Amino acid sequence: MSIVTVQLGQCGNQIGQEVFSALCSDIRGTHGLCSKKENESYQDSCKERFFCEEESAVPVARAVLVDMEPKVISQTLCMAARSGHWKYSSHSHFCQKQGSGNNWANGYSVHGPRHKEAIMNLVQKEAEKCDRLGGFFTIMSMAGGTGSGLGAFVTQCLRDAFPTSFILNHVVWPYGTGEVIVQNYNSVLTLSHLYHSSDALLVHENDVIHKICAQLMNIKQISFRDVNQVIAHQLGSVFQPTHTAGGGSGYSRNPLGELMETLVPHPEFRMLGLRNIPQMPESSLPYSTFSWPGLIKHLRQMLIANAQMEEGIDWQVRPPHPSSIPSTNKPLHFNTSIANLVILRGKDVHGVDLGSFQDPSLYTSWLNPQDAFNAWKTPRAFNKYEKSAALVSNSQFLLKPLDSIVGKAWNMFASKAYLHQYTKFGIQEEDFLDCFTTLEQVISSYTNL
Repeated sequence: MSIVTVQLGQCGNQIGQEVFSALCSDIRGTHGLCSKKENESYQDSCKERFFCEEESAVPVARAVLVDMEPKVISQTLCMAARSGHWKYSSHSHFCQKQGSGNNWANGYSVHGPRHKEAIMNLVQKEAEKCDRLGGFFTIMSMAGGTGSGLGAFVTQCLRDAFPTSFILNHVVWPYGTGEVIVQNYNSVLTLSHLYHSSDALLVHENDVIHKICAQLMNIKQISFRDVNQVIAHQLGSVFQPTHTAGGGSGYSRNPLGELMETLVPHPEFRMLGLRNIPQMPESSLPYSTFSWPGLIKHLRQMLIANAQMEEGIDWQVRPPHPSSIPSTNKPLHFNTSIANLVILRGKDVHGVDLGSFQDPSLYTSWLNPQDAFNAWKTPRAFNKYEKSAALVSNSQFLLKPLDSIVGKAWNMFASKAYLHQYTKFGIQEEDFLDCFTTLEQVISSYTNL
């Protein structure tokens, strides 16, 4: 099944381009460390999922690019074409001249309705090129105006136009120190609207990725491109083909559907976090060896201690004892999960023991641990890593950042700071209050796990 990617705003378009580049360099690599037959079926499955073949023989990304200013889209189209290995279709992008001025209301209430028909026509055409449409993957940031405001509007349009398709929103969480003065307003409005129209939100925090670039990748002067490449690597490690538990011998047919089925058992809980191990500069790979038990042990501790990377994990955090039934006895900083998915790629994956992830004390009491944990595997290595593991988790990973962003936005709202910038585009105080209510409910649900 194929996935149509919708890239929204500057951030969405720059990350989208890195994602397709990472997928393409992965399937072109001869480092598969697996049989020729396995490698070929992996490549075919990836191509069907993310690219369509045209006469030119260069794979064309199944993507729609949307931005309210032309600069980033023309750079993105250019970089893809220059690679020579893949490209975007020349008819699947939409841009305007004026931008959204970092104002969510401008993107959502003005640009959205004005350009709805043109954007949805492009999406419809892209969807019709798929033999079987698996769903939509949107990429956007929460801080600005186009990605967030127009992104929320387009997601609602996708839900109306394709009521039975899966929609996964990839959302980039802004730096805590701030890129835009109204980023907390934009984030609250974006998240609450996506919560109503999306099937799940897969979140990357800029601060976390920045730390990975500095500490694991040893990059001295970190650019947005470095951050985007780490995000693209992590997304690739989830969406490249794998064998699912009951999927027989073939590669999984519908990654979005299977992701939702395994990780979103209840509509109140839609926030997914992603952890990846190992991560290092390419130059260090030849000098590194990893064992599966070591990787799994680190990944599990990253999950329960809510660590963002394999360095600096708090090894003191332990799961609560089953005897202490009341949730008040929960150890401090312990991260409770609703559902987890571990994805293993590389050598000897089929012998890996994942029992430690099936421990009932990691999960909430209302879901059977057999249903709460799933594993996908493939012997084909990913992106030059002989062994690698990814964890997609529906857990309390995002509770703290969410609480913080809602708190900051509420403080600004209470003093009516910058509200006039939103009311002039038709977003009223009641709309803000509805959004706060939605997110307070989400925070309360995750807190009470």
